[in-house]
Amino acid sequence: MTTLAPPTRDEGVRQHSHRAGPPADGGIKARTRRLFTGPPDDPRWARPTLWAVLVLAVGLYAWNVSSITGNTFYNAAVYSGTKSWKAFFFGALDSGSFITVDKPPFALWVMGISARVFGFGTWQLALPMVALGTGSVALLYRMVKRDFGAVAGTVAALALALTPITVAITRDTNPDPVLVFLMLLGAAGLMKAVRGGRLMPLVWSAVAIGFAFNTKMMQAYVVLPVFFLVYLWAANASLGRRIRNLAVATVALVVSSAWWMVVVDLWPASSRPYIGGSTDNTVWDLVIGYNGFGRIFGASSSTGSAGNGASFGGTASVYRMFNDIMGGQISWLIPFAAIALVGGLVLRGRAPRTDAKRAALMLWGGWFVVHYLTFALAEGTFHPYYVTAMAPGIAALAGIGGVMLYRAFREGSAAKWGWVLPLAVAVSAVWAVVLLQRVSGSGTLYTVAEIVTGVAGAVSVLGLLAGRFLKRQRLLGFAALAAVVALLAGPAAYSVSAATSASNNGTNPTAGPSTGGGMGGGGGGGMGGGAPSGTGSRSGNAPTGTGGQSMGEPPAGANGSSSTGSSSSGTEVSGTEASGAESGTQSSGSQMGGGAGGGTQVSSEMITYLEKNQDGATWLIAVATDQTAASIILESGQPVISMGGWSGTDNAMTLAKLKSLVKSGQLHYIIISSDGGQGTNSEIATWVEKNGTAVNSSAYSSSSGSDSTSSSTSSSSTGLYRLDASDVS
Repeated sequence: MTTLAPPTRDEGVRQHSHRAGPPADGGIKARTRRLFTGPPDDPRWARPTLWAVLVLAVGLYAWNVSSITGNTFYNAAVYSGTKSWKAFFFGALDSGSFITVDKPPFALWVMGISARVFGFGTWQLALPMVALGTGSVALLYRMVKRDFGAVAGTVAALALALTPITVAITRDTNPDPVLVFLMLLGAAGLMKAVRGGRLMPLVWSAVAIGFAFNTKMMQAYVVLPVFFLVYLWAANASLGRRIRNLAVATVALVVSSAWWMVVVDLWPASSRPYIGGSTDNTVWDLVIGYNGFGRIFGASSSTGSAGNGASFGGTASVYRMFNDIMGGQISWLIPFAAIALVGGLVLRGRAPRTDAKRAALMLWGGWFVVHYLTFALAEGTFHPYYVTAMAPGIAALAGIGGVMLYRAFREGSAAKWGWVLPLAVAVSAVWAVVLLQRVSGSGTLYTVAEIVTGVAGAVSVLGLLAGRFLKRQRLLGFAALAAVVALLAGPAAYSVSAATSASNNGTNPTAGPSTGGGMGGGGGGGMGGGAPSGTGSRSGNAPTGTGGQSMGEPPAGANGSSSTGSSSSGTEVSGTEASGAESGTQSSGSQMGGGAGGGTQVSSEMITYLEKNQDGATWLIAVATDQTAASIILESGQPVISMGGWSGTDNAMTLAKLKSLVKSGQLHYIIISSDGGQGTNSEIATWVEKNGTAVNSSAYSSSSGSDSTSSSTSSSSTGLYRLDASDVS
């Protein structure tokens, strides 16, 4: 079989664009010059173009950063971590450390350090996400360029920067940008170990994945089978040495992954927060259940309870990435990437086992395929933004495959594979037009993108064919450039929309116009978790962002999800069903789903009343769920107890614990539902109604009339109760 390896560098370009090497002087001036102009053997355009791509990435990720609300669930945990080192270490939702969020805390630490250094606010939390998102683009460029040249690296970096869901999630405070960057660091260490056969790069690769595990748990391990296979197959070392190195790296992986989990699970449960999302108050249960196999097999815990929220990204199937919800977020380059992967592997068919280029194809192809199957077939909670982890694989294959197929087509060798490039461009351009047709009428931006895609796609395919038959190299180059425009015009339109839209949704961020699918409240956790839309702003000691904007201020709306409107009367909180699959909002106040707080409005007036009557208690109030607690924390700046975690079903609060907190004066107020249910249980509800004092809404609400009644007047009513030490027998 004929094989064709791409040039080590971009020979066709560089033969006319080499620079003379810099003087032997290795001083600061020479190193600074190389930072902006690149190595002497690079094409003149390479480094300036990279800087342009990075500036574009920063612009998309940080545009109007003061308007980025982010995920208030994680925002509240970061804020609490700035008030308490204990809350910081455990990743507690509240500074009193009653319950943790449903993720390990590494991403919270990253944002928390920024908030401790620069103060808590909008841009302070967004800063590390923008930096890491841009860092991922730069790192992917470096990795692809190392083996396939500057053209491939540039295309890969541009494709990643313009991936719509990546833009949307990087403009958020979910942990996914941290996860992707750490996984790319792991991939960089792996490829260094493959080329050199040395142990330490492989160990550092394992450590990076271990930190990624402490960002989103089992999602970090999706790439591990690919890493192991690539190293075992392609590393430049004997088989025995490869096996030994993998064994050592596995130890490093286990240690770097498990250290926080072991410390927390060994910590006496009585003096640490409840582990949110777990069924038995252990991190291990969270790993294998709620944040692990439950996300794949449709179980939210290790006991196999029903999975939640699959409708956020559509029904699980091999076609999920192409449906109305997911298509515009990630699928633009999937056809091209798939064809390029097959073509690239064929073109490297007879290369030696240790061939670094084939190893890179195996890495990025495996990254893409394993993520695709995992996300497409996952039956548990699935949010569109999870697939940002798949974007580096797609982008790398687009750059690598494009260069390999272009050279094969230009030189007319490698049998039939030399004709694959026009086919790949045509299929991908047609799919892009289909995606843009789905949102026709949504705005001029998408209409222009559709026209550009269609015209550039046709020009590219015709130009490639004409250039090949007429043997015109310039025409081929122009056609290749047109192909890049055709394949990236649609993603660019979606990305610009994500960066410039006035609406933003921290719960379920998506790019582009709504396609009528994917609900935006609830369904927290999993490989990314959701959060409430936010809280209304008010005066007082609440944590605030720059420009006077509250970090908890609700967005005006969201693409592809439910939105929460603003209200001058107080806090707005998404009312989330226990299944995590539905959400709703109240036009005034807050609907706190089910159980404790079900149907109860928490207004700014109520929060002011609670603050005035806190009487030295550690926690301002106990409520049903994380969504409600996070919103009140951000508005008041005070610790708030979430009794039931994200879904309201965590067993974090027991009657014995409640009595202890009340008797010690650490808690005075609680919102309960008389019928028990989500967020509390009938035992707690019955005891509170019997022993507590119901607070009439007229005590804090200026809009309440004289006919306002106590929440204890009906067995099905909900309300606010005051508890004191004397109430505990």
